[in-house]
Amino acid sequence: MDKTVRAFAPGAISSFFEIYDSSIGLKNADLINLGAVGGGFGLEKGVHTKVLVRESSENKINIKINNQRSEAKTSRQVIKNLLNKTNRKYNVTVEHKIEVPIGMGFGTSAGGALTAGIALANAINLPLTYNQIGQVAHVAEIECQTGLGTVSSLNSSGGLVLVVEPGAPGICKIDRIPIPSDYMIVVGFYKSHISKSSVFSSAQKTEKIKQYGKQALASILNEPSLENFLASCWSFSEKAGFATENLRRLVKAAENAGAIGSAQNMIGEAIHAVVHEKNVDSVAEAFKQTLPSQQVIVSKIDFQGARLRK
Repeated sequence: MDKTVRAFAPGAISSFFEIYDSSIGLKNADLINLGAVGGGFGLEKGVHTKVLVRESSENKINIKINNQRSEAKTSRQVIKNLLNKTNRKYNVTVEHKIEVPIGMGFGTSAGGALTAGIALANAINLPLTYNQIGQVAHVAEIECQTGLGTVSSLNSSGGLVLVVEPGAPGICKIDRIPIPSDYMIVVGFYKSHISKSSVFSSAQKTEKIKQYGKQALASILNEPSLENFLASCWSFSEKAGFATENLRRLVKAAENAGAIGSAQNMIGEAIHAVVHEKNVDSVAEAFKQTLPSQQVIVSKIDFQGARLRK
């Protein structure tokens, strides 16, 4: 039996977050209740995944990212955990095509893990809901220290998503701020890499994130508008110590070029500006005054979330 299934997850930009708790010493059953609160946007550019399964005498997993063999530890963990739910053995090949930068705050590990899970479950007829698959991906993200709450946002219907109570899909509480469909995202990013594991393992850093993340969420819920969301998120970046001089220049450039507002990708040296479609070119050009054109991304906002594709 050979079967191929495809899935897609939007690029998931987190604009702010608050770490809820530590996972040290906890079991998988507890990890579904942990994670982060936060908020951000889904992009129409994201992670395309193709999963090919063949029945085999033993389980085998091969993963490629953009045609290169990869460990892809979070996707691999999801595949392993789902294969443990069946008595049959499979040779599984996962091919991720990622349209956004990896390690720059676009939620690619969560997108890869969730799409791999959705596609595999469909391919081998595992009777699981989206939330149940999402819980497997959420736990894998925490175990692999690649994220805390992005899977939950990807399981939503997209747009401007707020995770207002932490946990895996089905456990967390999701809300959204309504935004028009003709708004777009312009991202400018630098190639420096911020290690998530180093952030999550630093007690001093996590305390700042908790303090100012809580303040940001309270401010946003007090005035749930797009403009206040972006202003609160940028304030979070400044107070929590993520903002850099490079990013401050991009925020100013976007503002001068007509953006509605800007915030930092969590966690990356990148800025996402929300722009009415009539101002997209001017904001993109403003970013290109500082950055090479290949480090500027323009995308529509996704309003569907992760899903199967033909």
